[in-house]
Amino acid sequence: MLLALSPMLCLAEAGVSANRILLGQSAAFSGPAAQLGIDLNAGARLYFDQINKQGGIHGRRIEIVTADDKYEPALTVENTRRLIQNDQVFALFGYVGTPTSNAALPVFSSAKVPFFAPFTGALSLREPFNRQIFHIRAGYVEETEHLVDQLVRVGIRNIAAFHQNDAYGQAGLDGVQRALRKRNMNLVDSTTVERNSNNVSQAAQRLLARRPDAIIQISTYAASAALVKQMRAAGYTGQFHNVSFVGSQPLAQALGPDGQGVGVSQVVPFPWKASNPVVAEYARALKNEGKGEPNFSSLEGYIAAKVFAEGLRRAGADLSREKFIAALETITLKNYDIGFPVEFSPTRHTGSTFVDMTVITKNEKFLN
Repeated sequence: MLLALSPMLCLAEAGVSANRILLGQSAAFSGPAAQLGIDLNAGARLYFDQINKQGGIHGRRIEIVTADDKYEPALTVENTRRLIQNDQVFALFGYVGTPTSNAALPVFSSAKVPFFAPFTGALSLREPFNRQIFHIRAGYVEETEHLVDQLVRVGIRNIAAFHQNDAYGQAGLDGVQRALRKRNMNLVDSTTVERNSNNVSQAAQRLLARRPDAIIQISTYAASAALVKQMRAAGYTGQFHNVSFVGSQPLAQALGPDGQGVGVSQVVPFPWKASNPVVAEYARALKNEGKGEPNFSSLEGYIAAKVFAEGLRRAGADLSREKFIAALETITLKNYDIGFPVEFSPTRHTGSTFVDMTVITKNEKFLN
């Protein structure tokens, strides 16, 4: 005899049960870029844990299953397939990196799985429009425009670039060149480092020979710190500026005394700005849970989780991926104010263009 199935069971969405919503995250949790994945995940879990203690969203807990891709695209593809096919996740959340996210793009697009808050500002994940992708952070176009503008405003025109030799580095480099062309300027020089490598000796020698006034770095914290240290040791006195993907706190820690004066653009509010509502909420959660000190990447994870949860609330109890996407598209600046500007629409899934500037000071701290 066949057992009758309830309509709810028949229509159940992957990753959704009566009491749980399962998300998947492939990110660097080991290797030279590990701290990026660790911090982003920690911030997201901090928020989701709060929600879960309050009974979840429509009675469902939010859980994240993680997979370490070591910031290597081939591993990201394997992880993404496993998360979708084996783990049956509802959505993918908080991937780290441009080359890794680009590699996952055809997999989640084909499966029509939401891809939420990737830790990348690459234009390749924003254009052409993909209905599955939702961005919380500003793009590298906005970040590099901000960096170049800040430098030119104080009279610096001899600018060089140091970038990772992959899609991330190229995306950042394209942004720098675009900002310079807008001002009828060109790079003095550019040089590269391989992904997951700290071998920057040739890059340092090349840049030392050109003596630019400022170097914009588009890499991760280990390689960027290695370049700064080598060039400072050789007597270079120019400026270094980084895009936010570098990993601000890991960069400051890796630089130590050499970090003073190094700039980093940011795509989230200053994590110590207590007057900002979402920052104050984040700080209270860290303190209440005993989860350590604030940092930029975990704040980004916290904000991403908060916006994700808002989408779930608006989607209602009868949750599906389609309803979740449609619900996120109703979030606007007028109806959702958390102290961080995020707004979506049916034709625009880049939620924010917010960019700020910070400088590393003494004792691995930051000035806003």
